Amino acid sequence: MYLTEREMRKMNLYSSRRQAILRSLQSNAAILLFSGKAPMRSEDEAYDFSVNRNFYYLTGLDRQEMALLMQNVDGVLRETLFILPYDESLARWVGGRMSQEEATKISEVRDVRDLSELDETIASLLNRTRRDNGFRFCLDLWHYTMDQEETPALRYARKLKDNYPALQIKDIYPVLTSMRLIKDEYEIACIKKAIHTTNLGVRQMMRTSKPELNEMTMEGVFNFVLAQSLCRDTAFKTIAASGIRTTILHYSDNDQVMKDGDLFLCDLGATYDHYCADISRTFPVNGKFTPRQREIYEIVLQAQKIVEEHARVGVKVRELNQLVVDFYKSELPKHGLNEDVSEYYFHSVSHHLGLDTHDVDGGMGAVLQAGNVITNEPGLYIADEKIGIRIEDDLLITGTGCEVLSREILKDPDEIEKLMREGQ
Repeated sequence: MYLTEREMRKMNLYSSRRQAILRSLQSNAAILLFSGKAPMRSEDEAYDFSVNRNFYYLTGLDRQEMALLMQNVDGVLRETLFILPYDESLARWVGGRMSQEEATKISEVRDVRDLSELDETIASLLNRTRRDNGFRFCLDLWHYTMDQEETPALRYARKLKDNYPALQIKDIYPVLTSMRLIKDEYEIACIKKAIHTTNLGVRQMMRTSKPELNEMTMEGVFNFVLAQSLCRDTAFKTIAASGIRTTILHYSDNDQVMKDGDLFLCDLGATYDHYCADISRTFPVNGKFTPRQREIYEIVLQAQKIVEEHARVGVKVRELNQLVVDFYKSELPKHGLNEDVSEYYFHSVSHHLGLDTHDVDGGMGAVLQAGNVITNEPGLYIADEKIGIRIEDDLLITGTGCEVLSREILKDPDEIEKLMREGQ
């Protein structure tokens, strides 16, 4: 059987990542990761499942109720995957669960067991290592807010602490995030694929746009193109805003009628193997920028070019954002915008991108490294003129500067008008 190009690129990918993270730990430690489970929505209906991205990063498996146990004990590396058993009755209703053979083929974990054996396996491990006072048990203890739903890892950490009070429980999340920040060749290829699909959708939105269409229709155009490209998921909830709503950073109702003379702002992205694109484009609803709209658009375009010229190894995201602020301070008063810059621009110019849209990162003070993928998204929002403009591209940090991964997506105002004129 011949492997596809995609399968060849992924060969040994997950195994090598697991080996790297195990070797990064001192001997006598274990790591346990969970794939997650979709919460129930109502009656017998569950929300769509979204796999834990750190589990997926190390296994390539996109199924509920799985667990990965990795051990480095006395220098011996072991890895065990726990999955639900095959259920023939369930298979008749919703399809079969993944078999052990399938799980091994994707993840390259040879030791695959029934999920019911997880507690017994961990108890055995802890009994074998109980004389080692330095043994550490690591889980992904990420938690974004105090009141969010408890993750499987947090529940298991409490269970372990109740049963083994002296056990050292550590958070593996920082180690995983440092790995995920540097994208390998396959990850970059996935992001490029997601961007290409996003481009197809954006171009069709430009061709379709006209006064009296609903914003929801524009969102539907994008979703339809993604479906044609066999892309099942968007990277995040699409922003499809027109008129005054373009000045609302995270507007997502997408249900108002677009008016002649207004701008349309979309912030959206396709995915590929869970890797995200994150693109913003702004264009006139009727296909023709007004002089004032074009004037403000050109300012944002200049700000974006400044970031592109300075995004390189050793620079901090905070410094890129300050470049935009400094440029706006000098430029905006020339165009009658005399309030503080924060009145017109109130978000950061960049964040990391990868398996999550707002991907793992070290914050505004983190220093860029080769292999980082970040966004470049300056904007200006002038509510009293109903002008909101954001232009966003995705950048790969290289050894010599940066590569604009989304260069194919139109942003020159003349080219946008030409496409929209021809499309109509």
